[in-house]
Amino acid sequence: MDLYHIPFRRKAVVMAAVMAALFLVALDQMIVSTALGTIVGEFHSYGSIGLIVTSYLLFSTVTVPIAGKLSDMFGRRPIILAGVSIFTLGSLLSGSAQSIEMLVLWRAVQGLGGGIITANAFTIVGDLFAPRDRGRWQGIIGSVFAIASAVGPILGGFLTDSHMIFGMETNWRWTFWINVPVGIVAALLIALRCPAIRREDRPRIDYAGATTLATALAALVLAVDNTDTVFKGLIDQGWSLPVIQGALYGIAAVMIGMFIRVERKAKEPVLSLAYFKSRNFVVIMTILLLFGGAFLGTAMYIIQFNQQIFGADATQAGLMLLPMIAGITTTSIGGGWLVSKLGRYKWILGSGIVVSSLGMIAMMSLTASSPYWQEALCIAVVGLGFGVVMPITSLAVQNEFSQKDLGAVTASTQLFRGLGSTIGVAIMSGLLTAGITTQIAPLADHAYVQAVKRSPEAQQLLGDKQLDANTALNINQMQEVIAQRAHQGIQQAPVPANIPKAVATEKKEQALRQFDEQQREFHDTVVNAFAQSLHTVFLVSAGMLAVAFVLTLFIRELELKRHQEKRAE
Repeated sequence: MDLYHIPFRRKAVVMAAVMAALFLVALDQMIVSTALGTIVGEFHSYGSIGLIVTSYLLFSTVTVPIAGKLSDMFGRRPIILAGVSIFTLGSLLSGSAQSIEMLVLWRAVQGLGGGIITANAFTIVGDLFAPRDRGRWQGIIGSVFAIASAVGPILGGFLTDSHMIFGMETNWRWTFWINVPVGIVAALLIALRCPAIRREDRPRIDYAGATTLATALAALVLAVDNTDTVFKGLIDQGWSLPVIQGALYGIAAVMIGMFIRVERKAKEPVLSLAYFKSRNFVVIMTILLLFGGAFLGTAMYIIQFNQQIFGADATQAGLMLLPMIAGITTTSIGGGWLVSKLGRYKWILGSGIVVSSLGMIAMMSLTASSPYWQEALCIAVVGLGFGVVMPITSLAVQNEFSQKDLGAVTASTQLFRGLGSTIGVAIMSGLLTAGITTQIAPLADHAYVQAVKRSPEAQQLLGDKQLDANTALNINQMQEVIAQRAHQGIQQAPVPANIPKAVATEKKEQALRQFDEQQREFHDTVVNAFAQSLHTVFLVSAGMLAVAFVLTLFIRELELKRHQEKRAE
């Protein structure tokens, strides 16, 4: 069966189902983040926030390259159908979890399904459309990520706060359950309408390659993401964090070496070393590593900027990202259409990277006193550049290889972008934390900090920690609650009987003014430290994008073909 020439209506139904599944995966990252505070509060396990995030990230990262190869061997339909089913089941079980341990486990199941979906969603475009026609569809899929990034915090905040829907009261569990009905519909459409692509020969699974690659990726993710939380038990026993991270990096290096050795002899390697003989493949994977770190780092820290500087809650912070989302959506769809029309992509890709880099440089002008319109203008420019990059990189890689390798090579683009995001965010987080810590050092003995540490809310969240960057940012975000409690405490404080009422009232008003002034001093110091340290993050992101642009010059552009090798159903 010629998949390129099946009826367009059938193609559209398949793409709608795939994009719905991909939307859920992209949405999940943002929607759950707004509910984390409520979740750990209900389970009284504030130290488990990192585990909830890392369990998903770990399993999704490990799954991507393996799922891509399996789809080349057994066909796209059964693999992506398994991914949607696993993700939907994991969502149902996560929302029903009765303990933090079970939630972490079911989040891992979700990650397994999410990795399978991510690996194959872009590949199906290559099955259904000739290279010249893929641009517009890759662009539409790219816009799905952007829209999910905007909708996630808004929907997550709405569901986590109590609202009545069909006579039922929402809570954090709905941030998981919302995936279930959409996942069921997507699975049914894929099962009924997605064409099958089968191999005539018997596939040989590369178990050794899959195991060594999965172990290497797992060690790398654990070394850079919430390492102190995951290995808290070892740290409490006296192990230092650098030693644990060093051991994980060592395991990753050894496993990569073993993986290379295994793949040289494998009949059907999970990630063929022959791919790396293609200059374009190597260049584009490196671009994606750099782009992944710059993209996720920007989105994550702009949200924090809005929360710290403007005092926005999760929903408001999501809405404030709309200019960036609009930019990404516009150029993702428009850029994909332009590539399909012209049959060329190199200069369009380079232009997008340059625009996003200039936007990053402009963001270095943001300060604690900057108006929102200035931020909106900067992130809109960044979004215009980012939107071009995401669909074109997948398109360019697919154009380098034949149909039989599309699953593995397309999954590689998602893998390297994901690794770039994980490693990049870890590096930027370190830079941001170091900058803030240096500037807030004088606040350690500040009267406001000492008063805050005596409040029950701060004790529950912060414990006996010293004032570090994360503690200072958490205190700053809690300032309304802290102020409310402090004012209540001062107003309700007992007054000695021998002090006149007017004098007591004046003393309380003076104490309130003093507290408010101390809080303003703390707030101003923290937000200024945050804004200035964020300039380093934006500078590093701009530098990464500049290197990515230079790399585009080494791409050997092949004109997008209107036909390609096809396999029978």
